[in-house]
Amino acid sequence: MIDLKGKRALVTGGSRGIGAAIALALAKNGADVAITYQNSVERANSVITAIETLGRRGVAVQADSADTDAIKRAVTKTVETLGGLDILVNSAAIALNGAIADIDLVKFQAMMDVNVRGPVAFAQAAIPHLAKGGRIISIGSGLADRVPFPGVTAYAMSKSALLSFTRGLSRELGAQGITVNLVSPGSTDTEANPAEGEAADFQRSLSSIGRFAEPHEIADVVAFLAGPAANMINGAVIAVDGGANA
Repeated sequence: MIDLKGKRALVTGGSRGIGAAIALALAKNGADVAITYQNSVERANSVITAIETLGRRGVAVQADSADTDAIKRAVTKTVETLGGLDILVNSAAIALNGAIADIDLVKFQAMMDVNVRGPVAFAQAAIPHLAKGGRIISIGSGLADRVPFPGVTAYAMSKSALLSFTRGLSRELGAQGITVNLVSPGSTDTEANPAEGEAADFQRSLSSIGRFAEPHEIADVVAFLAGPAANMINGAVIAVDGGANA
C-alpha cells in the first residue's frame, strides 16, 4: 500500500472514468479527496460515498474547468473542507474529433479552455497551498507523442501542451520540494471510449499488449506518483499505453 495517510487531494473531473478511478485509488491509499464535476451530480455523489466508505473524507465541488472563477472556488472549498491541499490531479478533459479543415473553432476553443487553460488555472490556485512533498499530476494522452490516425489532431494538440506545462512547471517548483508529472494513458475502457466501441479493434492493434487499459490501471500509477516512493520523479512523462508508443 502507498502511504498517503494525512494527505489532501483534489481530482478534477473526478465523477467518472479515469478521474473517478484516481479519486478512489488515492482514498484507498489513505488520502482525503475532493473532486470536481460539471453536470453529473449523482455520479459525483456516488464517488464521494465510495470514498467515505473507505473511511476517508470526501467532497464534491461543482466547477466548470473552463471557468477560472469556478476553479478558484473549487480549490478554496477543498482547502476549507479538507484542511489543506497536498495533491492536485488535473484529470478533467473534453475531446473534439474531426479533420482540422472542418473543426468548429468555437468548440475547439472550448476544448482548449478545459484541456490546457484549466490545468494552468488549477495549478495557479493550488500552488499557494502546496508545501514540500506536494504533487501536481496531470493526465495527458498517448496521442500527445504520436498521432497514428486522422481525426484527432485538435485533441492531440491540446494534450501535447501538457508536456511542456509539466516539464516547465517541474523546474519552477522543484526547489520547493513540489513535483510535477504527467501520466499519458493509451486506450482506456471508459464510457467515452469503450473497449467494445466502433474503433476498439483498431485501437487494440496499436498496443503490443493488445487490450485496453482499465481505469484503475491508470489510477494506480497516479497514486504511486502521489506517494513518497516517487519523491525523485519530477518533470516525467509516464506512458501507460500498453506499448502503443514504444
